[in-house]
Formats: sequence, structure tokens, C-alpha cells
Amino acid sequence: LFHYQLPDSGANLTTWSPLGFSYGTGKNTISINLEGEWKLTLEVFRDLGIAMALALFLIYFVLVIQLRSLLVPLLIMMTIPLAFIGVLIGFALLYPLKGTFFNATSMIGVIALSGIVVKNAIIYLAYLYEMRSAGKPLIEALVESGRTRLLPIILTSLTAILGSLVIVSDPVWEGLAWSIIFGLSVSTLLTLVVFPLLYFEFEGKNWTNDIPRL
Repeated sequence: LFHYQLPDSGANLTTWSPLGFSYGTGKNTISINLEGEWKLTLEVFRDLGIAMALALFLIYFVLVIQLRSLLVPLLIMMTIPLAFIGVLIGFALLYPLKGTFFNATSMIGVIALSGIVVKNAIIYLAYLYEMRSAGKPLIEALVESGRTRLLPIILTSLTAILGSLVIVSDPVWEGLAWSIIFGLSVSTLLTLVVFPLLYFEFEGKNWTNDIPRL
């Protein structure tokens, strides 16, 4: 596309955007605008992207109020990209297997994941603070929290995953279901590894300070 030349015109690509491009040479310019379903798709993803940004801001705002910290909510929200890894892998497998591709309903599922995924980190963090109140050493508390909260985290995630399986057969909403299934499956496992490491790295030095409350 970028090296395409119009027949017998010598015009080259001068400008490009997702909604169109222009060819020109000298004073002559030919513009091609993309409309219809492609434009509608871009507008939908734009609006959903704005909605997701707003959702992330509100999640962070609520966590800051609840935890009375600016850093710990950031650590919790850093588990959200772990869900995106699962979504990308899932749709990369689904397209060649059954022709399912990432669409607008899949994006809605990703927005929903933003709120669901942080729940796992909060469940872990609540028990970690109990260990901190009991005076446990940091590493011992991190390991014990992971071991103790493993089953509750898996069960709560499994509930959402099994609930999403109900709508997998729906041709419109299957994208949302697959986003939740793949994103939550991968993030649940990775959160139990990544979040303790992040907490150890960024909050370990404050372990003996005033004990926060959830």
C-alpha cells in the first residue's frame, strides 16, 4: 500500500490515516476516504478505548481511597496487562481454529476484565496485610498469602469463567466471553507470581512501617 503508484500517473503516497490516504505529485492530489463498516469499526473502538481509560481511572481512584496509598493501587493495576496477554494469545488461537476474531464485544470483555482482574490482587493483599499485622517476615508472608489465597482466587475466577462459557455459542457476544475466559485464566495464574514480586520490589522497604488496613 505505501509503495503503490497510481497507473500512468507517477503519483506516490503522500499522507495516510486509518480513514484514508492521498496520492499526489506536484499540484495534483487524489484522496481516497474509507467509509462504511471500516469507519464504524474505528469509531466503536475509539469510543470503547475512551470508556476503558475512564474505567481504569475510576478503578485506581477507588483503590487509592480504600488503601490510602498511591503506589499499592498502581501495583494492583499492573496485573491488568496480564489479562491482555491471555486475550491476545486466545484470539491468536481462535482465529485459525474457528475464525473468531477480536471485535467490539471482545473489547467490552477487556473492559470488564479490568475490574475483575484487580479482585484477585485485592484478595491476596487482604491476607498479606493480616500476615503483616501478625509480624511475619516479608518473604514468609508473601509465600503464605499465596498458598492460603490460592484456592479462593481460583474458585472466584472459575466462577466468572464458567459463567462466560454460557454465551460462547452466541455469535454476537462470544467475543466478550472468550476475552473473559482467556484473560482471566492467564491473569489468575500470573497474578499469584507477578504481584508478590512487584510488592516485594516496591513496597518491601515499608514492611515494618505503619500497617495499612483494607
